[in-house]
Amino acid sequence: WEKMSSTKTLLFPCHRRYPTVEIRAESFNGSTHVPVPPDSAFLKALLFELRLIDDDIFVEHRDTCTRINHSSVYSVRTEGGDLWPVLAFQKSGLIYACLPLVEETLEPRPPLLTVSGLSQGLALLLGIVDYLSPSRKNEAEMSAKIGQLRNLLIQACPLGTPLNTNIRSFNSSFDDIQEMPTDENQPAWRSNTYKGKPQVNVCITEKVKCMQYDKRDVVDVWQVYGAVNCKCDIEGSAPNVTLSLNLPSNGPPLQDIVVHHCVTSVDPAMLMSSSAEPLDDSVYNGPYKFPFIPPSDSFNLCYYTSQVPLPPILGCYQLTEEGSQLKITVNLKLHESIKNSFEYCEARIPFFNRGPIAQLEYKVSYGQLDLSREKSLLVWVIGQKFPKSLEVSLTGTVSFGTAGKGHPTDYVCTGNTAYVKLYFRIPDFTLTGCYVDQHSIQIFVPGKPKITASRELISSDYYIWNSKAPAPMVYKTLLD
Repeated sequence: WEKMSSTKTLLFPCHRRYPTVEIRAESFNGSTHVPVPPDSAFLKALLFELRLIDDDIFVEHRDTCTRINHSSVYSVRTEGGDLWPVLAFQKSGLIYACLPLVEETLEPRPPLLTVSGLSQGLALLLGIVDYLSPSRKNEAEMSAKIGQLRNLLIQACPLGTPLNTNIRSFNSSFDDIQEMPTDENQPAWRSNTYKGKPQVNVCITEKVKCMQYDKRDVVDVWQVYGAVNCKCDIEGSAPNVTLSLNLPSNGPPLQDIVVHHCVTSVDPAMLMSSSAEPLDDSVYNGPYKFPFIPPSDSFNLCYYTSQVPLPPILGCYQLTEEGSQLKITVNLKLHESIKNSFEYCEARIPFFNRGPIAQLEYKVSYGQLDLSREKSLLVWVIGQKFPKSLEVSLTGTVSFGTAGKGHPTDYVCTGNTAYVKLYFRIPDFTLTGCYVDQHSIQIFVPGKPKITASRELISSDYYIWNSKAPAPMVYKTLLD
């Protein structure tokens, strides 16, 4: 994983190779095996595939319109052939990547859902993200943490198979490394044993992405993806827990389910439901049971997506120029099936490639409108509830002063191509209706545990584009 600066120079490089895993890969594939190139060559090939270098030239195998990535799994072209599957994603200026072992032949390529190494690799990378994220704004602290990663990876993944993906739970010094548990029944991912009253905390977090255009010739798109986080404080070296996710009778089924490696068994039908395939009557719709031996610390039991029929908030944004002024109209409607109780809800309206806002006249039917300190952003605070009509509106005119060097610009949002971005969180609610029945949680240990279950819906990249201007093509496939 590498940190990229604005000029795409490399900072804080950190990597680890496992020769034993590479030997196993060669034995699985024989003459079709593609060797992993030297680190510098692999990094260059990965950056090229991610369009972080040479993005100003067209390369057919990388940039053709017929090739659309549906996941963070890539095929990276090297001198020795195409490396697959390379799991890679960007987060807060860092690139996280790994090459999982596929324990079968790669010709033909097996379905992603059958490659168990992908979920293990993703869990390990997300553990590294969790370890590094608190320091992302402090470069010195970030550098120190990345310097410690090699030692931490020896504990987390000593021979190429992740044993515990909670990187924060490890010690950064070799002198402090604890011995492995002497209890032969204790799995490696339980780094210590808990003493005290048993308790289990479960939180379902769903995030909704959305692109709305309010146009006849452009289809709106949205996507829901969720994570089930667990923290199990339970005595014993290998306690058995069974947790069930439930859906209402009319709830859309969960799809693309990826489970934590501590899950001991799972119904194959649960894992075969894919958002890439059309829904039919035979799709598995729960209850989704997960028997597992929990790690000592907080972990994500599973991830999933779902195809919900409508986004939670429907919007329309119109921006037109009238002389030296912009005329704006924003209409938002909360769908009647959505819980009308927000922790926060606001719409942000940025103005790129223009000067600071010099004059603003507006009218809002609900909430309040604020102007940012830089005078480049309108923040419409709707608050914790929509009115009884479930509809709110904003109209106004905006004029601008002379743009300075520090004023925000955007190469996509030029002219009247602009958007409104929504930010909201609804506690005790999920868009799929997914919930944890506390009475269905089974814990096979003495004593009655305290069980706490919660859920939430959070917006993520929730855009409403100006319907009076062309929809930007670069954003149309964000959710594909």
